[in-house]
Amino acid sequence: MTGTPDDTGRDAPGNGPADAPAGGDGSASGDDPLRAPPGERSVPELLRFGVVNLDKPAGPSSHQVSAWIRDAIDETLAALDPEGPPTGGVAHSGTLDPKVTGCLPTLTGDATRMAQVFLEGAKEYVAVLELHGSPPADFREVVAEFESEIYQKPPRKSAVSRRLRTRTVHDLDVLEVADRKALIRVRCESGTYVRKLCHDLGLATGVGAHMGHLRRTATDPFDDRDLRTLQDLVDALAWAEDGDDALLRDVVRPAEDALAHLPAVTVARSAARNVATGAPVYAPGVIDVDDAAVPPAGDDEATPGDDADPPLVACFTPDSVAVCLGRVAGDPDAESGAVVSLERVLL
Repeated sequence: MTGTPDDTGRDAPGNGPADAPAGGDGSASGDDPLRAPPGERSVPELLRFGVVNLDKPAGPSSHQVSAWIRDAIDETLAALDPEGPPTGGVAHSGTLDPKVTGCLPTLTGDATRMAQVFLEGAKEYVAVLELHGSPPADFREVVAEFESEIYQKPPRKSAVSRRLRTRTVHDLDVLEVADRKALIRVRCESGTYVRKLCHDLGLATGVGAHMGHLRRTATDPFDDRDLRTLQDLVDALAWAEDGDDALLRDVVRPAEDALAHLPAVTVARSAARNVATGAPVYAPGVIDVDDAAVPPAGDDEATPGDDADPPLVACFTPDSVAVCLGRVAGDPDAESGAVVSLERVLL
C-alpha cells in the first residue's frame, strides 16, 4: 500500500509564536490536530502512526509482507479500539525481491505519508558475488573503481522506466574471497540495483559474475542492529490485546523515528496547527532550524545551472511531534514570510 496523496493545497492565515498545550496531559484534545508526544501515545495511536524495522524473510514479496502487517494491526485495532478507524494501509521502504532478506522499515497508518523519506538516505547491502571464473589478481582494485557515481539502466522486470541514469556507490568493500565467490558490502544511493552492479563487476573483472544471496543491512535511518521479525510483531500484538504492551512498544516505534536522518525545523505548536490546514511554516512560528536544513548561499564559484532542490526537512513541535515534510524556501531569521514550503502534512 502506498501513502496518501499530497494534502497541502489550502491557504491559511499566518502562524505566530504563541504555544499553548493541546490538553492538560499534553495529548491532542477536542478538534486539536496535534498528536500526543511520541512517548505518551496509546497503543491504537502508536499503531496508526508507527514504524516497524522489519527483518523481511525470504519467500514472500515486499507487498505481501506489507499486507500481512496491515491485516494483523487492523485485527488488533478492531479489538482495542473498535470505534476507531483501521490503519488505512502500510508502506515499506523500498521493494526487496522475494528471495532477498533484511531491513524493510514499514510505516503504518498516517505515517505512510512520509514514505518518501527513505529516498533521501542511503541503503546498505551484503551480497554474494558469484564469479564465473577465478578472480583476477587485481580483483579488489577493479571492484574499488565502482566506488563512485555509476551509470545504470533498471532491469526489464523493474517497476520504473528503463532509462539510463546515475547512482552513487558510497562504499564498496570486498569482505572475503573464496574460490569463485566474493562477499561484498555495498553502501549506495537509494534506487541502486545491486543485481546490475554485480553483473557489471563481472564484466569489469573479465570473468563474468551474477548476484547470489542478497541481504539489506540498512535503510537510513534504520539498520540491522534492532530488526524485528513478523513473528515478533504478531506476538507483540497478541500480548497488547491481553493488556501487556511492553513488547509492542519495542517492536512498533513512533513514526518520528523514521525522520531521524533528516534536518529538523522546530516550530511552535500554534504554527503546527496552522500547517495542519495547509499553511506553510511562517517565520514567526519557527523556533529552531538545523544548519543542514538551509541550502548554502550561492557564490561566484557556484556551478552554472546547479538548481538542485534544497534538502528535505522534517518539522517538529518542541515536544517532538512530527508536523510536516518540506523544504526551506525563506530566511528562518526573517520577521515575516514563509520559511518552509510543504510537501507532506503529517498531522
